[in-house]
Amino acid sequence: MPDTDKYQIEIRPMPQFIPEQSDPENHRYIFAYTITIKNIGKVPAQLVSRHWIITDGNNEVQEVRGLGVVGKQPLLQPGESFQYTSGSSLTTPIGTMKGAYQMVAEDGTHFEAEIPEFVLASPRALH
Repeated sequence: MPDTDKYQIEIRPMPQFIPEQSDPENHRYIFAYTITIKNIGKVPAQLVSRHWIITDGNNEVQEVRGLGVVGKQPLLQPGESFQYTSGSSLTTPIGTMKGAYQMVAEDGTHFEAEIPEFVLASPRALH
């Protein structure tokens, strides 16, 4: 059983609505999100893949899996952070994203870093 103190990744999402790329009349809502990934564990760990669960306001679910993030597979030393910005498109003005990053520690241990659920919302959607 892995030593949980050794394998700890902190994930902080910051979503934002992109009005200039969105087209509400055609049910197209564009969001950007900046993710900060920090290795708060005790061993170097590399992000190898991702799994996103994106749910729109109609409870339609999209799952996205792929290698790395923005074309990278960052290796994070203990205490090191990696930040990237990506985007998502919804057909409703509000939705959520959550998921996990699949990590491999330098000692060969595979573990998941959970991405906490966050809300995607156009400003008018929350009134």
